[in-house]
Amino acid sequence: MTSITIIGSGNMARGIAARAVAGGHGVQILARDTEAAAKLAGELGGDVATGGIGDALTGEIVVLALPYDAALAVAEELRDALAGKVVVDITNPVDFATFDRLVTPADSSAAEEIAKVVPASNVVKAFNTTFAGTLVGGEVAGEKLDVLIAADDADAKAAVVALIESSGMRALDAGPLKRAHQLEGIGFVHMTLQGQLGNTWSTGVKVIGA
Repeated sequence: MTSITIIGSGNMARGIAARAVAGGHGVQILARDTEAAAKLAGELGGDVATGGIGDALTGEIVVLALPYDAALAVAEELRDALAGKVVVDITNPVDFATFDRLVTPADSSAAEEIAKVVPASNVVKAFNTTFAGTLVGGEVAGEKLDVLIAADDADAKAAVVALIESSGMRALDAGPLKRAHQLEGIGFVHMTLQGQLGNTWSTGVKVIGA
């Protein structure tokens, strides 16, 4: 099974780690707050190691489970350690002061901005259209979660698809990394709909065919 390093110890880290553990993957959780990382590992059970940011990255896939600004900063900080890794950006770069726009350039995306600071890594956009609480169970209303992904490197994309599928969800290939711009728009709209949907943050974006 693929090993995965998750940087962060918040709700999205919990959700993605829960799916990875369920899929039988080895998980490493790294965070600035090492006590929070250790607490999360204890809740998850399974094969979960912990440490601090700056520790050796044991995962073949590294998930930046952080808000956009923090993810960008950590990617730059760990540029050398991330070289050759598959780096997963999960962010929706929302302006949380206004909750009315994305903060990235109009012709770019969070994933593309992160890719610029880790040119020796293979960046994949994934999990930005799924909410943390739904990831813990991997489903909404009995339906598997759809995880929309985008990447330029075929092998990196295939590795993340395999992680998603083996963890009980469905991966949908949205195309090259430039499609992250549209995926972040979908993620943002999904977030803005929550007020109308009861603010449960328990909904999912699902593609249904005949």
